[in-house]
Amino acid sequence: MLILGLTGSIGMGKSTTAKLFEEAGVPVYDADATVHQLYEGEVAPAIEAAFPGTTADGRVDRTKLSARVVHDPAAMRQLEQIVHPMLGASRKKFMEDAEASGVPVVVVDVPLLFETGGEKRVDAVVVVTTSPEIQRERVLARSTMDGERLDAILARQMPDAEKRQRADFVVDTSHGLDPVRAQIKDILAEVVKMPQRRT
Repeated sequence: MLILGLTGSIGMGKSTTAKLFEEAGVPVYDADATVHQLYEGEVAPAIEAAFPGTTADGRVDRTKLSARVVHDPAAMRQLEQIVHPMLGASRKKFMEDAEASGVPVVVVDVPLLFETGGEKRVDAVVVVTTSPEIQRERVLARSTMDGERLDAILARQMPDAEKRQRADFVVDTSHGLDPVRAQIKDILAEVVKMPQRRT
């Protein structure tokens, strides 16, 4: 089984691309969605202990938590130390289930793949991209987002140009869904010929 790492900066169309991989019959492990599930309960007590006042009714309040950690690298590292082991366990289970079902390829959707050294755990990397103008427009259309918050997030992410340079495949989401579907089909045809590369 080959593991494709899917990544891309905020607003690039990564979630849509992940859905299109699923549409093509590929199991997708979504790290963000898993974090959100953990925030709904399992990880809340540990986060409340580390960052008092960031949970309510046994759930993490993502807005409060984000406000607490987004400008504080030490707090961000502390949060990652709490969440990553649980994330690792859920990813391992996803991989075991996929392997047992006999699928040839799975996708792991990880926003900070390169930033966390995750490219060593996959066989090939797909980077999702679009123009900076479309990216800003998409992100600022979200009700929870403003320019300052976007800049703080982008400061934590590797520049898009560098991600594209390090990618095995680049998917451009600037021109609608059909071109993306076509690119995914090409990637899947190509990736099954590749050797396993993960360490």
